[in-house]
Amino acid sequence: VIITHGTDTMHFSSAALSFMLRNVSKPIVFTGAQRSSDRGSSDTTMNLICSAYLAGHSEFAEVGICMHAESSDSYCFFLRGTKVRKMHTSRRDAFRPINDYPLAKVWVNGKIEVINKNYKKISNKKTKVDVKFEPNVALIKAYPGSNPKIIDMLIKMGIKGIVIEGTGLGHVPTSTPEKERCWIPHVKSAVESGVPIVITSQTIYGRVHPYVYRNLRILGSAGVIWGEDMLAEVAYVKLGWVLGHTKNMKKVREMMLTNYA
Repeated sequence: VIITHGTDTMHFSSAALSFMLRNVSKPIVFTGAQRSSDRGSSDTTMNLICSAYLAGHSEFAEVGICMHAESSDSYCFFLRGTKVRKMHTSRRDAFRPINDYPLAKVWVNGKIEVINKNYKKISNKKTKVDVKFEPNVALIKAYPGSNPKIIDMLIKMGIKGIVIEGTGLGHVPTSTPEKERCWIPHVKSAVESGVPIVITSQTIYGRVHPYVYRNLRILGSAGVIWGEDMLAEVAYVKLGWVLGHTKNMKKVREMMLTNYA
């Protein structure tokens, strides 16, 4: 399957299908273009040709994105749908693998070079569609001086789950000079009311860690779910998918920390 898609939100869609299609048995390839087809620097044709070779001639039973690997017309990358992000507004090689290797390099002559040996292969399994999804999930960013009352406001609006992009290893303002700027009571109150909170990092690469610093341990004691090495966008999509299946906090934690894709 080849899916042409606008590039701004393509990594959200590739993540969504990665969770919503169980037992994928064939290649599902998202592709798009950073430059329109009426421009001399257009990447449209090459991306589509490489995607066609992947969809028709590879063994990948994965959801992924196929786009330029370099700014020149050398080859494309095939990137796993849950480990990819748009990293530039206009460059043709904007889509990069995050905390993972590319699955493959693909050339316009049909050559495919597998880079990441950890992938699922084509099979006769019956793919199951699982589109249960809770849309009332929020993605917010913690920053110096940020007001934690935004958590209370979101809950009053009916939000059922929150993903926080923390700084560094997953920090939120904790030991603040002004007590009202401390996020911990608001996070704890949200969790106790049945709204799961997942912590990711703004740094893009790497993973969050609950034990390196005291502030992280304090945040962990408030009941958050550590998002490991998930991109914030992937955690946002996954949390919506998980909450579509259960609102039980213990089960939500278990599913968020299960590797489905």
